[in-house]
Amino acid sequence: MFTGIVTDIGVIRAVDNGRFRISCGYDAQSIDIGASIACDGCCLTVTRVEAEAPGRAAFHIDASNETLACTTLGRWGESTRINLERSLRLGDEMGGHLVTGHVDGVAEIASITPDGDSKRFEIVCPESLARFVAAKGSVALDGTSLTVNFVQGNRFTVNIIPHTLVVTTWGDKAVGDQLNMEVDLIARYAERLFSPAKNENSE
Repeated sequence: MFTGIVTDIGVIRAVDNGRFRISCGYDAQSIDIGASIACDGCCLTVTRVEAEAPGRAAFHIDASNETLACTTLGRWGESTRINLERSLRLGDEMGGHLVTGHVDGVAEIASITPDGDSKRFEIVCPESLARFVAAKGSVALDGTSLTVNFVQGNRFTVNIIPHTLVVTTWGDKAVGDQLNMEVDLIARYAERLFSPAKNENSE
């Protein structure tokens, strides 16, 4: 489980048939084999850890063909920068919202507009996910917990403040970039509970 508060920017150092080596600013001794790390919002399991320098590490992860096809991971290459978040521990501050790291679909940046010192991003999401997006609700995009400002059909906007533009990869984003999208966990279960006709287990 995660909160959508990015704690580091990782850099892809090697790609080999669904296996990735990711350089980060975490201490190697703090990363356990089998630990879960959200990489651009996708919960992935650490398979190997190497110390690169004091206070820096590289960790390895494997991605299945399903993950490569249903997320942006299949587009990662060497030098790609990604948002990282360590898994939530009991007692940690809940700074964002509950994020599972299970990507629901891929969204796309339709426009970027300056808004004071911030930037307003218009996002186009899959039609199947639009019903889970609500104004003033939460959404995770590339592992970042964001508040939805405006919704129309399958388009919505989010505002990114200067701090977030610096400490995440949002400062690198351009129109047409694709994003890993995870809808709000509460919205997902509410839709399931109140739509019994869509529940295969309902009687």
